[in-house]
Amino acid sequence: MRIAGIFLIVAGMAAFLFGGFSYTSHTRIPDANLVMVSTTDDHPVRIPPLLGIAAILAGGGLMFLRIQRG
Repeated sequence: MRIAGIFLIVAGMAAFLFGGFSYTSHTRIPDANLVMVSTTDDHPVRIPPLLGIAAILAGGGLMFLRIQRG
């Protein structure tokens, strides 16, 4: 429970501070000739700030339960 709580707190802080992440996909488009054309696309993934706050609170709750139980 403690490790899960710490993970949720760290992930929630990262989500709240950075607001998301992006990844790049590479696509090759075949051509009729001997030339291959490739494209790169950036895909942003946004994480709402409330989700980050909820993860921080859930991680804090798990840490609190761990203290109370053990």
